[in-house]
Amino acid sequence: MQNETETNRITVAENAGFCFGVRRAADMIAKEIAFAGSSGERLFTLGKLIHNSSYISELESEGVHVTDTGSLEKLASGASAGSPVKVFVRAHGMTLDTERLLISLSERYPFFGFADCTCPFVKKIHRIAENAPSGDRDIFILFGDAAHPECVGILSRYPGKSFVFETAKEIEEAAGSGELPTGPEITVTAAAQTTQKASEWKKSSEILEKLYTKINFFDTICYVTEKRQKEAAELASKCDCIVVIGGQDSSNTAKLFSVCSEICPDTVMVEKADDIAGKIPLNCRRAGIVAGASTPDKIIEEVYKTMSEEIKAENESFEELLDSACKTLNTGDTVTGTVIAVNDQEIKLDLGAKVTGILTAEQTTDDVSVKLSSEFRVGDKIDVFVISVSDIDGCARVSKKRADLDKNWHRIVDAKENSEILEGTVTEAVKGGVVIKIFGARVFVPASQTTVPKDGDLSVLVGQTVRFKVIEVKSGGGKGAVGSIRAAASEERRALEKQFWSEIEVGKYYDGVVRGMTEYGAFIDLGGVDGMLHKKEMSWKPIRKPADILNIGDPIRVFVRSYDPEKRQISLGYRTEESRPWNKLKASFAEGDVIDVTVSSIMSYGAFAHVTDEIDGLIHISQLALKRVDNVSDVLSVGQTVTVKIIKIDDEQQRVSLSIKAVLEDEAGEADTAEDTGDDGDAKEDTSEDNA
Repeated sequence: MQNETETNRITVAENAGFCFGVRRAADMIAKEIAFAGSSGERLFTLGKLIHNSSYISELESEGVHVTDTGSLEKLASGASAGSPVKVFVRAHGMTLDTERLLISLSERYPFFGFADCTCPFVKKIHRIAENAPSGDRDIFILFGDAAHPECVGILSRYPGKSFVFETAKEIEEAAGSGELPTGPEITVTAAAQTTQKASEWKKSSEILEKLYTKINFFDTICYVTEKRQKEAAELASKCDCIVVIGGQDSSNTAKLFSVCSEICPDTVMVEKADDIAGKIPLNCRRAGIVAGASTPDKIIEEVYKTMSEEIKAENESFEELLDSACKTLNTGDTVTGTVIAVNDQEIKLDLGAKVTGILTAEQTTDDVSVKLSSEFRVGDKIDVFVISVSDIDGCARVSKKRADLDKNWHRIVDAKENSEILEGTVTEAVKGGVVIKIFGARVFVPASQTTVPKDGDLSVLVGQTVRFKVIEVKSGGGKGAVGSIRAAASEERRALEKQFWSEIEVGKYYDGVVRGMTEYGAFIDLGGVDGMLHKKEMSWKPIRKPADILNIGDPIRVFVRSYDPEKRQISLGYRTEESRPWNKLKASFAEGDVIDVTVSSIMSYGAFAHVTDEIDGLIHISQLALKRVDNVSDVLSVGQTVTVKIIKIDDEQQRVSLSIKAVLEDEAGEADTAEDTGDDGDAKEDTSEDNA
């Protein structure tokens, strides 16, 4: 992408495309999409992530769907271990009620989570609203569009009286009519929506200073918006044609179009590259591209490419065609030829010169099984290296393999210069390392630069697709390159770690993996950063060591209890109030319930029996039968299953009282009722007597 640099007479504005907040949200969801493919995770955005239909359609095709606040409860309750759910909050933020709902759902449902992609600049205004004084004589004034989701989310966080104005004139009118209270006793907190015009905010601030003596201004406008408009105006003044890229319902894109069209009459607005056809004027010598904050880089690149092709086609001159026809070739040149004839032995190429290119099968590919007539067609374009030229024969011997090698070698050299991470396949293990095949070239990776331990078996990498960095290149006759898998892994881990620390919050849930264990806890890999889960946080019942319930490699969903960015320490939690054994018991049983229990121990005063796996209830000796029992072991034994009635759940002492006697009394009462009504109740009476 260009940034204030000309190529093919097209200039792309420096700040075209995603703003910081939108790019941050898009990057977060892109990362999760890659993870969701293997985890079965279902992804949703709370409303459309950005105002760009092409991008939204692309997200849909990747399994990311749009939902709304009213559907969150249903999504959360339907989440499961095999189908977890994650919801992404858009960059313009959410209301306080929605935030509380998401937090509550993530706490209640272990397989439901959310990512708050709210722009940090918007978050700043949230904190201003939350911390602003809100007494009887305090007001909050927000400069922006009252209906915009960003403003709705901000105002939901201010508990006092608030007002929203979009222009300085609206403030004057509200103050004049008495709708806006004024006076020396009033304290005002004033802030602005991030995308508002700075000039109008300045006018509004001047008016407010005249109306109030106690006022705190917070200049919260994101000046990237104003900078984009200034750049667009400057570019429009230098170009014959301006293409504005953005969604039809994007307000900031509409403003860019308005700015450009006032200066450059040939300004067009498109959403994608397919919309450009026929819109570039024939006399266009220089064109410019600007894009709204919701336009992905990919779409800008596609529009740029399409414009380049269209302008080139429309402005190709007779002189350029003549130069092409008279072009001469030299040995060592790399040129593009057009296929004019092909058979399985050779291809004839129009090289745009006085000679015809001859490309043999052996100079086309190393694969002897490939049939040229199946792979190439008349009209195809092929880049070739000129081996030799004969004006007498009117032919030039050319090589596609050499052109590919040269072209791909430049990509490897560029990757080293730009410190780019590449991806290739390990084709073989050799003495001292492995070889990666990429761009048709070979890159050697020393054993010390792989991820295999010292003296380990390097052959385990063969066939694997790996990411690596080029750390050394050798040009000239013996071209060669050295790569490092370890360097790429280290850089990516640092990037993940940086992003992780920028997004971490107390209470936030993570899907992690058990990476290691000690006697006192387990190290959980949260995705580039490790956190410590103490053994007391693993279960509500005491455990001797973490290995009693966890294994290395186990997936586990944890939440952040506390963290220290400076010391790079994270304390994690796993158990929740919902999982507390006593709370689980109360949620499952009530006084009066009749259940089957297993006797766990015999005491002189009664027997304990498992109500749940974690909690035992007491069957007092007086509750063992309808008649007196002197010895508990006469009627019960450990491991025996009996039917009991829950007669008391003591929440304060966290004790459960059980009774066999109450069950027998109920059965006897039913038998008496049956006898009184003439029903046959003998079987029940006999059973009661046997149990007694």
